[in-house]
Amino acid sequence: MSPYGQIPDAIRQQVCQRANSLCEYCHASEQWQYVRFTMDHVIPLSRGGSNTFENLALACFHCNRRKSDKITGIDPASGDEVSLFNPRQDIWNEHFIWSMDGLRIIGLTATGRATVATLDLNRVWVMNIRVADQTVGRHPPPNDLIQKMGNAPESDA
Repeated sequence: MSPYGQIPDAIRQQVCQRANSLCEYCHASEQWQYVRFTMDHVIPLSRGGSNTFENLALACFHCNRRKSDKITGIDPASGDEVSLFNPRQDIWNEHFIWSMDGLRIIGLTATGRATVATLDLNRVWVMNIRVADQTVGRHPPPNDLIQKMGNAPESDA
């Protein structure tokens, strides 16, 4: 089988379970989507990554497509090239927070800001889904941090 072959169902199920069925980048829930989420290679196959459980992340189609084979991005605040968020090494709440209204992902670190910008985590389409999900109590995910007055970074990138 080619290195680009399909991921076995057992591994896919383990990846989904580890991610609590959330896209590991934008934290959309697979449960409420019409399209099955994809397996993202955190270290792309083209850069020596593998199809192993340790190198896979659950990703919505749009985050996976925008990430593509990237492992770095530009931090909009500094202009520096930095590593993108790595769900196998990084903790989401250390790099991201939801805006006070719970609709925008705000990067807290250079890695977070670069990931928000590179993957366009606040694209209009996903913002509309967040509004609808928030209305019925499905958003934001319960373990994610939300800004409070006084701890609000100025930028959403």
